[in-house]
Amino acid sequence: MNTPIFDFVKNYASQSKTRLHMPGHKGKGGLGIEQFDITEIGGADSLYEASGIIAESEKNASEIFGCPTFYSTEGSSQCIRAMLYLACINANNKSRKPLILAGRNAHKTFVTAAAVLDCEVEWLLPEDDESYLSCTVHPKKLYDILNTSEQLPDAVYITSPDYLGNVSDIKGIADVCREFSVPLLVDNAHGAYLKFCDSSMHPIDLGADICCDSAHKTLPVLTGGAYLHISPETAYPYEEQAKTALAMFGSTSPSYLILQSLDLANRELVSCGERIEEISKIVTTAKNLLSESGFDLCGNEKLKITVRPKSSGLTGYEIADFCEENGFICEYADADHVVFMFSANSNPDDPVNAAKLILSAERKEAIKSSAPDFHLPEKAITIRDAAFSTQETIPIEESEGRILAVPTVGCPPAVPIAVCGEKIDKQTIERFLYYGITECTVVK
Repeated sequence: MNTPIFDFVKNYASQSKTRLHMPGHKGKGGLGIEQFDITEIGGADSLYEASGIIAESEKNASEIFGCPTFYSTEGSSQCIRAMLYLACINANNKSRKPLILAGRNAHKTFVTAAAVLDCEVEWLLPEDDESYLSCTVHPKKLYDILNTSEQLPDAVYITSPDYLGNVSDIKGIADVCREFSVPLLVDNAHGAYLKFCDSSMHPIDLGADICCDSAHKTLPVLTGGAYLHISPETAYPYEEQAKTALAMFGSTSPSYLILQSLDLANRELVSCGERIEEISKIVTTAKNLLSESGFDLCGNEKLKITVRPKSSGLTGYEIADFCEENGFICEYADADHVVFMFSANSNPDDPVNAAKLILSAERKEAIKSSAPDFHLPEKAITIRDAAFSTQETIPIEESEGRILAVPTVGCPPAVPIAVCGEKIDKQTIERFLYYGITECTVVK
């Protein structure tokens, strides 16, 4: 497979021409990669009006994924905004605000996009025993909600895989959405590699109308590289509107380093399936080692190990610190979980070595405490009204009865505990404090 973006930039860099254009480093600097960092000079094409080398590279990606695929150099966050924009402008009922039915574990970018686009959100809630980072959506449960709705949503939005490695029944969910003529949007940020499993588990292949992949999370792509995919089977004109949607939220100075990375990845993706299957089998072996030795695991994702270590007397933080002391850096940890991510580029020994390291940690008496049960706060005002309000930041302990103005959560995991416009109550304060959040921004 050819690599038109990479080839163009490499050729330009080799010519040592005097750069009287942006960027200001002029191709020189201590990073050693400045010569490959360019702007939209002649022949370099333009990401949101692509007709040359970028269009050619996106065509290559589209052939690999089997659907219209568009590049983002600002991660899945840009694509999430674009997906929501596409759903809003194609809303069937123009006499009201667009309505999105969304899994509660949505990334905070979804919430801020809803504020900017002024759409209403109704939440699909997690199961009683689930972390706030998860929200299992069962097709039958979704069917019952849609079948009894006075007003059908303009889209269903789910996150799969979630941060803890839970993969939803996308096909079943898509079948239900299709029955009610409601488009399905999937935040597949953690699952770009699912296309390349022995049998594709990619949301587009399973019936989603639109989805985003963070290529950089599980594929050999620089941070910020992502895809927006449109189903060739969708009933909506999303493909024609995709570039407009991305441009609506994207910088007019996209990174050509990231574009080259996306371009080069196409060459590897053509033949990465075998490596993904090999590493996934090793990950399964590592999971079995842990579970057979008494560690509690969760999630069904092929390239992620999520340990719930409290039954072994350890917190996720303690496991993460122990692993870091021994040279293994986890993806995410909180009191209840520690998450390890692998890819086709992982050393084949990594999953089992990580499992053996965890097994070498000194275990203690089981920890009985657990995260507070999920609680849906009362909605006081709209997401948009809260996000655009006059605001102040106060200690969590003083926030009872106040209205949350902006999502109060870091990244990772970037999943809000409470959402803009919700009234903070005692249970919400308890959850904030449990996850180490000591301040919040509220409507003044």
